[in-house]
Amino acid sequence: MKFHVNRDVFSEAVSFVVKLLPQRNPQPILAGVLIEASESGLSLAAFDYEASARTTIEATVDAPGTILVHGRLLSDIASRLPNAPIQIEQDDENGIVLTCGSARFTLASMPVQEYPAIPEVSGDAGLVPAEDFATAIAQVAFAASRDDVTPVLTGVQLEVSGNDLSLVATDRYRVALREIPWDSGTVASGEEATTALVPARTLTEVGKTFAHSGDIQVAFSGSGDREIIAFTSGNKTVTSLLIKGNFPPVRRLFPEQTDHYAVVNTADLAEAVRRVALVLDRSAPLRFTFTAEGVSMDASGTEQARATESVDATLTGEEVTLGLNPQYLLEALGAVRSEFARITFTSAENANKLSPVLITPQTSGTPESFKYLLQPNLLLR
Repeated sequence: MKFHVNRDVFSEAVSFVVKLLPQRNPQPILAGVLIEASESGLSLAAFDYEASARTTIEATVDAPGTILVHGRLLSDIASRLPNAPIQIEQDDENGIVLTCGSARFTLASMPVQEYPAIPEVSGDAGLVPAEDFATAIAQVAFAASRDDVTPVLTGVQLEVSGNDLSLVATDRYRVALREIPWDSGTVASGEEATTALVPARTLTEVGKTFAHSGDIQVAFSGSGDREIIAFTSGNKTVTSLLIKGNFPPVRRLFPEQTDHYAVVNTADLAEAVRRVALVLDRSAPLRFTFTAEGVSMDASGTEQARATESVDATLTGEEVTLGLNPQYLLEALGAVRSEFARITFTSAENANKLSPVLITPQTSGTPESFKYLLQPNLLLR
């Protein structure tokens, strides 16, 4: 095998396919990138049985063939090569020789025949605007659990219903929900919604990679234990194995809007929370008091440190005091993407149970596409 390729195009392609590979892979063969050279150009792919990435690029192929080479090493080399065309060929000992300008690297090849087959996608597909999808992922994925003990909570639930695609994530303490337009294409838009529970880590990479790609084709494929979802835009495709299990029915936790809420400047509140929370222990809640004058924050930490600050707010309804996890609140305020945020105080049927707060953008006349539900913490004083 032998081919010539543009340095920048090749470096970007290798970087794309290795992004989804885990830092440490229990099977060395899965650390490889599969490069296939043919008359139509180059195909690069990586796969670890859970997620795959594939892309095609133009190249001058002198001798077609297939090689498997360590992905991260190749990515590191390609990103630091001089500004000259790259030539890659196999030597007589089945090694791989990469030449670029006066730089020359000899790399060991890995056995292609031991590499698993890259998943092929042949299922129902629909389209989403790439920018909307990337924004929605950023607004939701952070609320997924990072604890592998409960795998279903480490994913983001995608649900297609009619012309809407919703993304939902929860870690038991909070729930994030975002809805975006969906062009159903070949996905059956019957009464039953199509759902897919996608690992949050994989979905986050999809959002970053395809953010400026126009439209993304989303396809549902496979069955049983090998259900997959595929995201395709241009010459790039990412597939992910779906998480098995039943996602908790968190949608029903969202209340109808009530008449008890506060409206506050998003950036002002976020800055104040960051300052006041500096004296708190990591897991301690921050005390918030909402009154007609505004919202005040009070934090008492170790070493007799204490901090207070107030921010203007408009309150509708009675005064309320509650404790909130400052980091969870900051992540919600970052996801609101609006100058003003509405913090709605819900009421529980059980008087002894803390009621969650609902955080939404404060916009006029448009239905809310982003909602964030946060469970308050018990204040011990």
